[in-house]
Amino acid sequence: MVAIRYEHIKTCRQSGARLGKVHTPHGTFETPIFMPVGTLATVKTMSPEELKEIGSQIILSNTYHLWLRPGHDIVKEAGGLHKFMNWDRPILTDSGGFQVFSLSALRKIEEEGVHFRNHLSGEKLFLSPEGAMEIQNALGSDIMMAFDECPPYPATYEYMLKSVERTSRWAERCLEGHKRPEDQGLFGIVQGGEYEDLRKKSAEDLVSLDFPGYAVGGLSVGEPKDVMNRVLEFTTPHLPHDKPRYLMGVGSPDALIDGTIRGIDMFDCVLPTRIARNGTCMTSSGRLVVRNAKYAKDYRPLDEKCDCHVCKNYTRAYIRHLVKCDETFGFRLTSYHNLYFLLKLMEQVREAIRQDRLLDFKEEFFEMYGLNKPNAKNF
Repeated sequence: MVAIRYEHIKTCRQSGARLGKVHTPHGTFETPIFMPVGTLATVKTMSPEELKEIGSQIILSNTYHLWLRPGHDIVKEAGGLHKFMNWDRPILTDSGGFQVFSLSALRKIEEEGVHFRNHLSGEKLFLSPEGAMEIQNALGSDIMMAFDECPPYPATYEYMLKSVERTSRWAERCLEGHKRPEDQGLFGIVQGGEYEDLRKKSAEDLVSLDFPGYAVGGLSVGEPKDVMNRVLEFTTPHLPHDKPRYLMGVGSPDALIDGTIRGIDMFDCVLPTRIARNGTCMTSSGRLVVRNAKYAKDYRPLDEKCDCHVCKNYTRAYIRHLVKCDETFGFRLTSYHNLYFLLKLMEQVREAIRQDRLLDFKEEFFEMYGLNKPNAKNF
């Protein structure tokens, strides 16, 4: 039995982007795809029913946070993450590595794993590759991620070389510690910073281990967009054609399109819901900060070209009022709209691949979104 299987449908003749499907124990999702992030077994302010309504085919949850609260043992006892959160479609869990390296200033990396402190209580904790597998096996996600070292940006070549070698050794230990390969697929994570030879080395190390899918990690951590695109250009050719490729932590509209053109199939990011809670919305004409005073008497929808439930029923003036008053319903409306916008964008990207016109679509979208203008505001 193979838990995760990638089906390639076609390659865009104009851009080289891939159209495909990923088959999992909890259903199939189309690629390229954006995955909403449900860190603590919930996509903030959204119900599972609403996520289905807007077309979410797969969501992501966080190993580190669920380990701390409520505890993976409780989730396991509840019947696994799908039953616990009432979501019957695919779920991907990250390994917890990014949080271990980003939330704890006091940490010590050893060959066995990482010593660090709970960012909530200050309690001393330890996480190893085997521990990350045990937690994710208990959670029962369809796609698990290997425990990797998340190096800082920028990092020296010498540091990155040692980090890549450690990540490769940890990947082997993750495979050995994975106890449910028949119904949970484990993806490896390619590291290497902006160094082409190290990305190649990391990819070759992991491909030799025959994971059912591969992620590109260590991007969207502060590097310029052109650096991210360049790294993708020299990394994805080293990944198997017959397995899914996942770019971790990327969710701005331009990056989704640019990543797809460079061979990526899966994306995730907290961006759409995080900025929604600040009153910032994604629209077909670019960034709209609905909390701004100029929208106090604006009775148009957030986006006149959007057909989501929010844009059909609520005005900028009303949503601004809710956001300014810190009303939860306002954050629900902006989150719903932003997620719908990105899911709809990826639907349009898939259609453009079918029609062999993704580069044309990119040009049209960037022009409409205002990304071709000097000093264009992005996210």
